[in-house]
Amino acid sequence: MKKAIISAFGILYHIWYYLVMALVILSIFPFIYATSRKPEDYPKFFKWARVWAKAVLVLMGLRMKVRGAEKIVEGQQYVICANHASELDIMMALAIVPNPFVFIGKKELASLPLFGYFYKRTNVLVDRKSVASKRRAMEMASAKMNTGIGMCIFPEGGIPNNPYLAPFKMGAFKLAVEHQVPILSIAFPDNRRHFPDFTKGGFPGRVRAEVIGVQDTEGMKEEHIMALRDQTFQRIFGALNELR
Repeated sequence: MKKAIISAFGILYHIWYYLVMALVILSIFPFIYATSRKPEDYPKFFKWARVWAKAVLVLMGLRMKVRGAEKIVEGQQYVICANHASELDIMMALAIVPNPFVFIGKKELASLPLFGYFYKRTNVLVDRKSVASKRRAMEMASAKMNTGIGMCIFPEGGIPNNPYLAPFKMGAFKLAVEHQVPILSIAFPDNRRHFPDFTKGGFPGRVRAEVIGVQDTEGMKEEHIMALRDQTFQRIFGALNELR
C-alpha cells in the first residue's frame, strides 16, 4: 500500500513538474525566443534560462542549499562536471553557475514540448548509441568553447543505476585540456531522492549542492587527461559520501 501511494504521488509530482516547466517557458517566451535566434545572443538567453530554472525549482517546492558557491569566479569559462542523478541536475546547474555555459545532453530531450525546442537550439545534442554522433557532439562542443562559452557535462554519460557514481567517460576532460579551461566540480547528493524516475516517488524539500572547487588545466597535455578524470571522480565521489 505504501509503495503504491509513493508511486502515485511520484507520478503526480512528475506531471506537475512538466506543467511547471511549460508554464514558466510560456511566461518568458518572447524573451527566450528572441535571444535564442543568434549565437551571439546566447549570454542573454542564458540569463533567462537561469530565471526559468530557479522558477521551476521554487514552484516544485524545492529549496536549494548551496555550499561553496564563492569558489565560482565571475566571467571565468569552465567545463562543469557533476554527478547525474535526476532531471533536476539541469535546473540546479543553471541556478548555481552564473557564467554562461551549454549542456552536452541526450537528444531525446529535444522531443519534449516547448522545452525541447529551445534545448536543441542552444545546446549540444548527442545520440549515445552512435559513435559518429558522439564525435560530432565533441566537435560542436569544441566550437562553442572557442566562442568563450562554458560546457556542462555529466561525465557518467547518463543517469546510472548506481546510487553513488558510475565510471566517468573521457570527453569532458579532453575538452578541458584541449581548451586549457578549468574543471568546476559540483556534487548533487539529494536530487535522486527528491526527483527519481517517474514511478519511484519524489517530494518537495531541501536540495543540497556542493561546489567542490576548481581544477586548473593550464599546461596539461593529452597524457594528463586520464589522471584529471580520475581526480575529478574522486573529488565528486568524496563529496557525495560526505553529504550522504
